[in-house]
Amino acid sequence: MRRTRRYKHVIDTPDPGKWELAGYEASLPITEKSNPITKDLDRVDPVQMVQLLRDCDAEIFQEEDPTLVNYKRLYSESVLRTVFDVAKKVQDVLKDSEDGLIVLSGCGSSGRLALLLANSFNKLLKGLHRTPCYTYIISGGDKALLTSQEAAEDSPSLGVAELEKVCEGKKKVVFFGISCGLSAPFVAGQLDYCLNNLDIFVPVMVGFNPVSMTRKESIEGWHSSFFQVAERMQKLQEAQKAFVLNPAVGPEGICGSSRMKGGSATKILLETLFLVAHKGDSNVGISEKCLLEILRTYERAHKVTYSQSKKIAALVKQSGTSLQKKGHLYILGWGTLGLMAIMDAVECIPTYGIDYRDVRGFISTGYSGMQNKEGDLTSLGPEFAISHEDFVKNIVPSMTETDTVLFNFTLDDDLASVEKLSLLVKEKTSNVQAISHATAGQYLPATLKKLFPSIISITWPILFLEYEGAFIQKFQRELSTKWILNTVTTGAHVLRGKVFRNYMVDFRVSNTKFFTRAVTVLQRLSGQSQTRCLDTLLRSIYGTEVLSDEIRDAETSKHVEEASTKEQVVSTAIVSLLRNCAVHEARARLETYPTIRAAVEASLNAIGRKRSVINIEMPSTDT
Repeated sequence: MRRTRRYKHVIDTPDPGKWELAGYEASLPITEKSNPITKDLDRVDPVQMVQLLRDCDAEIFQEEDPTLVNYKRLYSESVLRTVFDVAKKVQDVLKDSEDGLIVLSGCGSSGRLALLLANSFNKLLKGLHRTPCYTYIISGGDKALLTSQEAAEDSPSLGVAELEKVCEGKKKVVFFGISCGLSAPFVAGQLDYCLNNLDIFVPVMVGFNPVSMTRKESIEGWHSSFFQVAERMQKLQEAQKAFVLNPAVGPEGICGSSRMKGGSATKILLETLFLVAHKGDSNVGISEKCLLEILRTYERAHKVTYSQSKKIAALVKQSGTSLQKKGHLYILGWGTLGLMAIMDAVECIPTYGIDYRDVRGFISTGYSGMQNKEGDLTSLGPEFAISHEDFVKNIVPSMTETDTVLFNFTLDDDLASVEKLSLLVKEKTSNVQAISHATAGQYLPATLKKLFPSIISITWPILFLEYEGAFIQKFQRELSTKWILNTVTTGAHVLRGKVFRNYMVDFRVSNTKFFTRAVTVLQRLSGQSQTRCLDTLLRSIYGTEVLSDEIRDAETSKHVEEASTKEQVVSTAIVSLLRNCAVHEARARLETYPTIRAAVEASLNAIGRKRSVINIEMPSTDT
């Protein structure tokens, strides 16, 4: 029986999941658990795949169930109260923006979202003829916006240096440290620095695990752990000197892939908070009704987006076919939808261990549209060429029929440029599709309809809200596009054989988080001890059967440095464990199968080995 809910919702959220039971994968934090909804994701067709990922995304809006583990959820009273309290701190900065600053910081997906949100709310302030006071930090600098720079995430001191640089001379700073799993050392260092300078900083920790599940391992070369920082913040929350915003939103559709639900929840949570702050700052006043209505606009975005499930599934199938045939997926966007395209494409690189050329995103006006601090980065290499002009010059000449191109635009964009570019692309491939966003009363021109064999056409209702209404619709369109792109690229890589059940099995071991995750995945799929899984991972990394004392005694950072440039480290280790064979033999076996998934399944079913116990309870591993 469905539980009684406190609030009226726009969508039907799933009933409580198995992951909410006290004993379910108890050694893992929520963000690293496997989601029971998608346990057979690699065995279903694209239509079912979209439905499963839709249900995973809907878990963001679930209310807590007191009969199960009492995880705080997005609609929990304590979470809503914290949103209000932090919004008031933001208002203090908005009233004195010359001496104040609002900083959003994160690694990878979280850092890219920090850029998006900072730019959005600075634009809102400029429209009111007020001084912009939002800024972003991303570990690895602006090049991490466009390429995978995972190693920088492991440095607390680098995080502190970046924070000191952007906050120089400011008297009041509200700092948002975003780490979906509450595990990134870069962010931990920044939060710790804020706690030591509370005369200037109001630190806000944003993530999606309870504090008790925060990463407890000592951070290499540092004096503390993320857990110790989180505990200090929790103790200071009652005095409103620090805040913890950490609703549980459930495990990811792909185990550990926080670019998906974690990224979406970050966007929903912080945009809601900032909109509430701006409303209060404009003397409208803040009420629970206002806060809940903003959250419901995101629920509506979920409903409207997934009403297009059949067309999204067709796009999943087409994109998967292109990648299976060694073709490419190119995603072209106008305005901030171009930034959503770039973000999604870049995130596929570490998640699925792919080449940056496999999935590419492009933004209509290039760096001027991205509005990053360091400006045009094109000179750094071909992967930094991101404008539509770069796409025409560098990509179109070599395109083939195996490639798929996806256009993302609104009917307020330059539709003539959409038409011109689509005509050019259609000379090279017939696999051209589009996502189009309109407001009620707008209609797609007939000329564009003819150009695209399939259009995911989404119409949004007119929002009769003050100035902020236009931004809410912008946020809805961005989130809708994010959900579609996440589903498309995830589904395409499932079809490509990069996922077994709902586990990534070919990700790059490019930082401490991925190293720990690799050991966990090996345990889950093989049923072997943590020690044996760690040894096998190291043998795969170093390409040796005998581990020297030097290798065994090395810090994790050394293993990550060695692994970060190598391919198929995790998949080789999986096959080695399942087949009980040397890593060089495992690597050779991988070459004989069409996909990683096929190799893993064949190894699981090999004659003479015990059936894997995927649902075993593992020894505790703090992640």
